[in-house]
Amino acid sequence: MEMLSRVALVLVIVGALNWLLVGLFSWDLVAALLGGDATRESSMLSKIIYSLIGVSGLILIPTLFRDRAPVENK
Repeated sequence: MEMLSRVALVLVIVGALNWLLVGLFSWDLVAALLGGDATRESSMLSKIIYSLIGVSGLILIPTLFRDRAPVENK
């Protein structure tokens, strides 16, 4: 299960960084890589929300490299 959690965390971080790019530059990295319209028009409120999600992804990056403490069984 730990591997599945790490893969999910990586995907969440990549998604958050993509939203950061959308929020700051109106540019969608995933669309640019996989085909599609890479530019988006967004309202200022949307850009703020996307940027906050992106910053949250940046904050989570160190979580990938932390050692997990073993769970104690009672």
